[in-house]
Amino acid sequence: MKRCPWPGEDPIYVAYHDTEWGVPEYDDQALFEKLILDGFQAGLSWITILKKRDNFRNAFDGFDPELIARYDQKRVEVLVQDAGIIRHRGKIEATIGNAQAYLEIMEKEGSFSSFLWDFVDGTPVQNSFASMKEVPGFTDMSTQLSKTLKKKGFKFCGPTIVYAFAQAVGMINDHLVDCPAREKCAALAR
Repeated sequence: MKRCPWPGEDPIYVAYHDTEWGVPEYDDQALFEKLILDGFQAGLSWITILKKRDNFRNAFDGFDPELIARYDQKRVEVLVQDAGIIRHRGKIEATIGNAQAYLEIMEKEGSFSSFLWDFVDGTPVQNSFASMKEVPGFTDMSTQLSKTLKKKGFKFCGPTIVYAFAQAVGMINDHLVDCPAREKCAALAR
């Protein structure tokens, strides 16, 4: 048995693969954080985001949507100058709008987690891919979730970003069939 090849040898990436990626996540705020970080990752490598994750948490008040939703232009300017994060004005401003959209979902649906997990009927999809070539960049589910998130006001949540997010939070188990983490994540889904 060997782990999925994508983390390579980087210890941060390997630890993320072995302990987080694909593990079913149900916490509303943790899901919000991961979706925001996946949006910041667009056009970059995930390891770049992982190495800056603590900086992001500090810069964005622990990803507390209630606080982020109230950020003003002055706060945006501070964040644009923060070398510890990705200083992309559009992504920073989108995070504020995403926090506002998150709060609306929480108010109307009662749970961001339930809202998201409904797209896989509450049960992680268990794929059986033997190689990375087989893993899709997006699916019908990620396309539909992306469209729904956008209708609710989210940005930086296209079908590919949403698919990567769904893999990361365990909505989809895309650990390869010979990866030891695959069965661990599958067992957590039961």
